[in-house]
Amino acid sequence: MLPLAITMGCPAGIGPEIILKYFSDPSLSLRPPAVVVGDATTLRYYAERLRINIQIVPWQAGDTVQTACNYLSLLETSSLSLDAIQPGRPGKATALAMADAIIKAVHGIQQSFFSALCTCPISKEALQESGHCFPGHTEMLAELTSSDNPVMMMAGKTLRVTLATIHCGIADVPGLLGKELLIRLFQTTYNSLQLDFGLLKPKIAVAALNPHASENGMFGDEEEKMIIPAVNKANEMGMDLQGPFPPDTIFVKAAQGEYDCVICMYHDQGLIPFKLLHFADGVNVTLGLPIVRTSVDHGTAYDIAGTGVADIKSLVAAAELAYTIAGNRNKNKNAAAHLG
Repeated sequence: MLPLAITMGCPAGIGPEIILKYFSDPSLSLRPPAVVVGDATTLRYYAERLRINIQIVPWQAGDTVQTACNYLSLLETSSLSLDAIQPGRPGKATALAMADAIIKAVHGIQQSFFSALCTCPISKEALQESGHCFPGHTEMLAELTSSDNPVMMMAGKTLRVTLATIHCGIADVPGLLGKELLIRLFQTTYNSLQLDFGLLKPKIAVAALNPHASENGMFGDEEEKMIIPAVNKANEMGMDLQGPFPPDTIFVKAAQGEYDCVICMYHDQGLIPFKLLHFADGVNVTLGLPIVRTSVDHGTAYDIAGTGVADIKSLVAAAELAYTIAGNRNKNKNAAAHLG
């Protein structure tokens, strides 16, 4: 199978550090073949600063991918000056380098150089400064792949959640929900669980928007007007969905294995229980794209950038999951061609 593309993330954050640690960790001898997409000067700067012994090998399409420990194959997409690289202090130059790596990695997948994309953390503010006016990775990748139905899933060994709304104010959530939106979300989640995760008959729980699932309209009417009709329609379409359930109880049942995924109505509803269980090893997966994309489940952590204390567990999990999903999609190319 083709190698993964791992983007460097923001040069001022912890992305370069966790990449260097990932490729130099002797316990990860069975890591998937991967090419880092990013900036050589940045990686050499952090390798020297953190005293990480690693050989950075230039790579281009068709080259052999280095898989031995302490070797890193790099598709260089920018050439930053040393003055521009300051841990914890992003600037215009680092923002451009960060965005260019994402764009080149996606193009590499589209040109069949790579099997999947695994991204290190970016700054949403820096993304704006680079001239790419997207709220985050998810929206940028949707634009780059001409996809109109991206869905954020957070995946771990114990819990998976997908989100109906992502980066918006809590007051805006009810107005953004709707029966048709929810049905598309249900279908995308169900299809991904089958194709990407290899679950033949996934069982999905739907979290209510309101406390106690609104208690028959006492605390809101979104369940009656939108969520219940969408769940009923999804079941008529052949999916196995249950709910809406009170949010304060459904995550316990899902974590105990009763459900393969919980569909949530807004960002923190899903991410608070998820990060409680998977703070170190969670993976962000973008569903509904024609390419495979996973990401670490943490930010740039500017406060610890360059200190050597960043944890690589999420990157390890994200790379492994990207390679697994790419393999699952490769087994069923016809179905994968209809995603996105």
